[in-house]
This record gives sequence, structure tokens and C-alpha cells, in this order.
Amino acid sequence: MIESKRLILRDWNQQDIQSLVDGLNDLDVSRWLAMVPYPYTEQHAKNFIRYCSQLSDGYEFAVVRKLDNRVIGGTSLNPISRLHKTAGGGIWMNRKYQGMGYGTEAFGLRIRFAFEQLGLRKLENGYFPGNQASWQMQQKFGYRQEGIRRQKFICSATGEIVDEVLTGLLREEWIDPFCDTI
Repeated sequence: MIESKRLILRDWNQQDIQSLVDGLNDLDVSRWLAMVPYPYTEQHAKNFIRYCSQLSDGYEFAVVRKLDNRVIGGTSLNPISRLHKTAGGGIWMNRKYQGMGYGTEAFGLRIRFAFEQLGLRKLENGYFPGNQASWQMQQKFGYRQEGIRRQKFICSATGEIVDEVLTGLLREEWIDPFCDTI
């Protein structure tokens, strides 16, 4: 479990099924995620939680708001290469909780955990063209664009073929906008 003043990052569990459905059964959220279908059902949530319980090369965290113990999103470090000291991953937030700084705070906790606890040297992310909110958030931490993978995904939510803009963050380039506040 990883904590800040407002959030907890923890493992997913069976009690989170409805929160997953509430957050991901929204095309304005799922269209930015490669592997999340729309509509998103309870069965999808159960399958995801089963997957998380078997994950051996990374982390999938529920983002929990401390104020009401509500799951408001998810973030991941997956897969982790112990050999190369790198990880991929990403973040999503329930649309009801976007624009309040929770996503940036959760992403910051994830980065701090990766660099300070796991000793990783680089984080690799990406975003679909048009998702400027994702890119703007990544820039706050020092991420740089590293390229474009053309027609990388068929988005599960929309069926559209989409490019992926690759981004990366080296530990020595990491900007921690929260410093000691989270």
C-alpha cells in the first residue's frame, strides 16, 4: 500500500468490481485505453481482478480516495524488467474525479514508488494522439516524447486503429512537483 495525504494505491480486490464498471464503462475514459472494451461489464472487471491476482512482473493499483474510501481510478507499473530496471504502465481516472488533481497525485506516487522503492531507472509510457490531458500530466514529471508507434493498437473500446506516442522518464530527469507534500 502506498499513501499520500489524499490517496491510497493498493491491490485490486473483489469489492472493487462495481467501481471498475463505474469508472471504465464510460467511452470518454475507455477510448484512451488500448485494452479496455466498451461497454465494460462486471465480467470484464472480474477478469481484470483475476489477472491482477496472478500478475508476477508488475503492479496494478486501485487508486482510492481517503476521504470516502472510494476507488476513483487505477494505475500500473507493468511490465517491470528487473534486468533493465525499466517499467511500463499508465493511469486512468473515473471521469467524475478528473480535473481535481487526483490523477497527477496518483501518477506521482507511482513514479516515486518505481524510482525510490523499486530502484528503477526508466519509466516508459504512451498516449493516443488527441489525449492532451495525459501528455500534459506526464510533462509535469519530466517525461519526454520518444517516438510514435504507427497504428500500434486497435482500441478495444472504439475499434479504431490508433498510433501510440511513446514517452519516457529517466530517473535523473524526474521532476517531483509534490516534493514532500504527498
